[in-house]
Amino acid sequence: MTEQPTSFERPQTGADPADPRGALLRASTPPHNALPAQARAGETPAPGSDMTTPQPGSDPEHSQPTVAAEPDTHRPRPVSELPDVIPTQVGSDSTAAERRTGQGLPPGRPTPMRRDGDRLRFVGAATRRIARGIDLDEIVMGLCRATVPTFSDAILVYLRDPLPVGDERPTGPLVLRLRRTDRIPEERDTEGGFVSPALQPEPAELTELSAVTAELCEVRAGGALAEVLRGVRPVFTDSPAARAALPELLGEGGELIVPAGQRAILAPLRGRRRVIGAALFLRRPERVAFEQDDLLVAAQLATHSALGIDKAVLYGREAYIADELQRTMLPETLPRPTGVRLASRYLPAAETARVGGDWYDAIPLPGSRVALVVGDVMGHSMTSAAIMGQLRTTAQTLAGLDLPPQEVLHHLDEQAQRLGTDRMATCLYAVYDPVSHRITIANAGHPPPVLLHLGGRAEVLRVPPGAPIGVGGVDFEAVELDAPAGATLLLYTDGLVESRLRDVWTGIEQLRERLAATAQLTGPDHPPPLEALCDEVLDMLGPGDRDDDIALLAARFDGIAPSDVAYWFLEPEDAAPGRARRLARRALSRWGLEELSDSVELLVSEVVTNAVRYASRPVTLRLLRTDVLRCEVGDDVPQLPRLRQARATDEGGRGLYLVNRLARRWGATRLSTGKVVWFELNRGG
Repeated sequence: MTEQPTSFERPQTGADPADPRGALLRASTPPHNALPAQARAGETPAPGSDMTTPQPGSDPEHSQPTVAAEPDTHRPRPVSELPDVIPTQVGSDSTAAERRTGQGLPPGRPTPMRRDGDRLRFVGAATRRIARGIDLDEIVMGLCRATVPTFSDAILVYLRDPLPVGDERPTGPLVLRLRRTDRIPEERDTEGGFVSPALQPEPAELTELSAVTAELCEVRAGGALAEVLRGVRPVFTDSPAARAALPELLGEGGELIVPAGQRAILAPLRGRRRVIGAALFLRRPERVAFEQDDLLVAAQLATHSALGIDKAVLYGREAYIADELQRTMLPETLPRPTGVRLASRYLPAAETARVGGDWYDAIPLPGSRVALVVGDVMGHSMTSAAIMGQLRTTAQTLAGLDLPPQEVLHHLDEQAQRLGTDRMATCLYAVYDPVSHRITIANAGHPPPVLLHLGGRAEVLRVPPGAPIGVGGVDFEAVELDAPAGATLLLYTDGLVESRLRDVWTGIEQLRERLAATAQLTGPDHPPPLEALCDEVLDMLGPGDRDDDIALLAARFDGIAPSDVAYWFLEPEDAAPGRARRLARRALSRWGLEELSDSVELLVSEVVTNAVRYASRPVTLRLLRTDVLRCEVGDDVPQLPRLRQARATDEGGRGLYLVNRLARRWGATRLSTGKVVWFELNRGG
């Protein structure tokens, strides 16, 4: 059954809380000042007339305890003038019982809504219901559910397509799109004031609402519909202007669904600056027609709905901006460095606070290493997200210089101080080397990482905590620890382990226990799947544990076996390229990759030749066998090589061109001691 907005959370004075329809009923005992308008004005009822009974010819939908000959000049009074309870009609107990049960009303009609208090109460309840909506669909649905069936039997809501946002000036023609239709269902419980279709068939006009096919309506400049919308105030559809506008709004033949007489109201929906749509309220032919006062009700409903829609559109735009800001400041995909597998999760504190200062990152480094970063800027605002983005970019730049972890945190601290004295953040920066199976970690006031060993033992790593970024004048200390193959390192922000229900160290201990218990499920020789492990960690959060954003970065250390690594030092002399070719050929033969010998020898010769030409110290050559074959050549010259097109008369300049053509990938990275030029080849050939 369609919900009626006239039912309240607690019983109102003058309303029967047991009424199944939730409709407002008259109080059983009237206050002394609850008199009809005519009586208050000093008028005397006509002889023989009964103030408790509608006069012949009057409609029970809006019957009033007045003289039948009195013209309808009644208007809603200000709230301050309204009585505390709705005035009652003096009458027999049977009449009151009929009004409570609905048995005295014609079938198919809701309980009548009186002129003064009932209308104001209805408008108050309806606008409160509309105001509860946050997004566009909730507000439009609130309008429909609030008006059907209390105010109208059906409603059609049209909105501008696309809806302008704020002060944005719309472009192109004014196009209205049918966003929602609502009407009384075909079957109603008789206790709710309705009977089944077998006893009371639904009028054909409202039954055909579903057949309205004009989903889009282009409002012609200077047309009848444009004039009605420009007028702002609701109008009855039997007026000449509205009757001319209906075909344009509903489509060809759509005006036939509108009942004759004052049984339809067309109300423009005007936002803060412009018309954003229209609402069409419809009543069945057998129901009492709308009155002039109902135009005021429709105007209130339209105004509150339009302002709510404006609010929802602005909120939607802000939410979109927040989502895009957070998405662009976090890595879309994690890299796939050699010797380590990565997984991540990010959860905002709440749906209404989509941005925050938590971030994570994984940055490939020279020598097949990878930097793992997680940080947390204080606050949950656009400012926090913007500062987070600047610190994350700074960390990526510093990582590209191959600085030690403690130096990276030192420069981040300086950057945070330049951004402002109150820009505080915590950060943990770690560098994993898959060749040496070691990890170097520096901490700036961040929760310590947890290492899950292959056998199922989980330990909280002892890392010097350090001061948060932004304090200034603090030295950071790095520690180097073992990172055995098969182990999993978990980096996280404090939102995972701290809440109103527990302190941070209690949460860290619970995290350690949860990791150990999860590892026991897969056995001592098989680590749990990385993605499933991240989900399992988040499942430890209870209903009251989401007070802060959560960033989670998990790294599974596979490492590179010593038998898959070949490493040499080459003196910077003319014989170095030839020696490099011979060493590479032997390593490939030992690994069973002879089919790559020609390509590797050619590329190694070109890269080593460029290195020894300018180097003053020994050149390093390293081959790594993983899912691909990777070659790295390092020297002490910081200038990075550039790919250029050699002229026909040039004797050199074609080495990098060959590398670019033959290698799967290649690149050059500046180090604190020089640079490294690397390339990769597929092992299949």
